[in-house]
Amino acid sequence: MPDRELYIGLMSGTSADSIDAALADLSDGQHRLLATLSCDIADLKNDIHELATPGFNEISRMGQLDRELGLRFANAANTLLQREYIDSSQVIAIGSHGQTIRHTPPGDGNNRHPFTLQIGDPNTIAHLTGITTVADFRRRDIALGGQGAPLTPLFHRATFEKPGTLRAIINIGGIANITLLFGDGVSSPLGYDTGPGNGLMDSWILQSLGEAYDDNGQWASEGQVIPTLLEQFLKTPYLFKKAPKSTGRELFNPEWLSQQLVSFGDSIEPADLQATLLEFTAQTISTGIRKSHRPITEAYLCGGGAYNGALVSRISALLNPIQVSTTEALGILPGWVEAMAFAWLAQQTLAGKPGNEPTVTGASAASVLGAIHPA
Repeated sequence: MPDRELYIGLMSGTSADSIDAALADLSDGQHRLLATLSCDIADLKNDIHELATPGFNEISRMGQLDRELGLRFANAANTLLQREYIDSSQVIAIGSHGQTIRHTPPGDGNNRHPFTLQIGDPNTIAHLTGITTVADFRRRDIALGGQGAPLTPLFHRATFEKPGTLRAIINIGGIANITLLFGDGVSSPLGYDTGPGNGLMDSWILQSLGEAYDDNGQWASEGQVIPTLLEQFLKTPYLFKKAPKSTGRELFNPEWLSQQLVSFGDSIEPADLQATLLEFTAQTISTGIRKSHRPITEAYLCGGGAYNGALVSRISALLNPIQVSTTEALGILPGWVEAMAFAWLAQQTLAGKPGNEPTVTGASAASVLGAIHPA
């Protein structure tokens, strides 16, 4: 039995609900999830979301939040290790995704220089944990002309690909993205952001009911889809862009939703809008997979959306006869795939191996990603 190669992945997604910390053993090509911890950051959610769009005193607010998130990320890693009785010296590295506060990739037409920005100071993480920390994974791909996202497809291939089977991995966070795995040992994976995941639904239920999320899609299930509104949603120009493409809260946010509702006045029942948002997410995901024109036979869900039963049911119906399950069937609980992916990306970086996939991001070349912050 080889020695364990322990890494920690730290992740905070578009929804900005929590920091997810995953302890993984990545020895001998295996990807074993050993322990997990989720730390609530709801008290920072508004500050994070306010930085997704231009506003007053941005640099000062960003600098403060960068440090605060660095402290929170470090605390998550330390708490996880303490709980598992593991000394920091046993961990090779931390891979920290950080918190995205702005994402304007190539092709969005709004900036002379495309860029992406994640905060959560890795210097603070390395100092307070005593563990080498790899962070800032996305900007090298942007420098190579890529989208900077999604970065999980290579991990999906290394972990979930099965010879002779065409699979789709569907990650539903605040934004949804898909990875297509061809199972032939030759083809590179394909993938892109399909559009909204949980983000719009979370924003609407928070505004309407004061709840952070729609538990199991119960509220959406009480409403009826509004066909004319759904049709309008589905005309969003991003949906017609060709891959590679990526998006974020810069597009699919409460302000976007408010603009979509202008012509409807006060005639919409809140639960009906939630049902329509759920259907919008399900249709954009299923369309993304169908548009590949590949005979996909299996689809596996991960991310928070995998726990929304109503959403899973709609995706399953739209993808029929493709078999739909969650990544738990493949050995990793769906809520921890992304955090584990950034542990794996840290391993790739330290080994001098590429972390991006040009067929996914559109980068001009595969490259080692991230910046290394020694312990």
